[in-house]
Amino acid sequence: MRLALDQAQNAWLVGEVPVGAVIVRPGPEGPQIMATGYNRPITTHDPTAHAEIVALRHAASLVENYRLPDCELFVTLEPCAMCAMALMHARFKRVVFGAPDPKTGAAGSVVDLFAQGQLNHHTAVQGGVLADECGQLLRSFFAERRAQQRAERDAARAQALQPDAEAGGGAPEATDDPIPAGDATELPHEVLAVLPPR
Repeated sequence: MRLALDQAQNAWLVGEVPVGAVIVRPGPEGPQIMATGYNRPITTHDPTAHAEIVALRHAASLVENYRLPDCELFVTLEPCAMCAMALMHARFKRVVFGAPDPKTGAAGSVVDLFAQGQLNHHTAVQGGVLADECGQLLRSFFAERRAQQRAERDAARAQALQPDAEAGGGAPEATDDPIPAGDATELPHEVLAVLPPR
């Protein structure tokens, strides 16, 4: 999960929501890292490029098979429905996630697709691993994003309140020149006669 957190940091660096994933498979000397991934929907213009899917594509490509029945996935945020179904379709043995996702979590927070008995494959799920660290990373990212948006709004508001020199708005610039005297215009006597008295 710490490696998945490193992947999540990579996502943050490129402006993506910081979610990272690592796929592990058994090896002769213990678990072996097979593939990693981090969120990339914004940078790749691909709504399916969640961390889990990116890692899953790498792993399947590596073994030239979409089925990965001996593999386990570690991800910093509870998988959404799309990712949950892709992992079950790939026959993953186990999914381990960090922070729960109360908005789109499909491993128990909103729905639990992994617990559906009607499906033909059942993946073991474990949640809450390094949940505080995973959750704090997401909270920090969104706090920074909100602060940036506020600063941009404030700057735009301040810009809108600034006088536009080209449009002739605002007060004239102060100078040391004497106040210019304009040409006096004398009104004809007829006009003066119709003006109301003060």
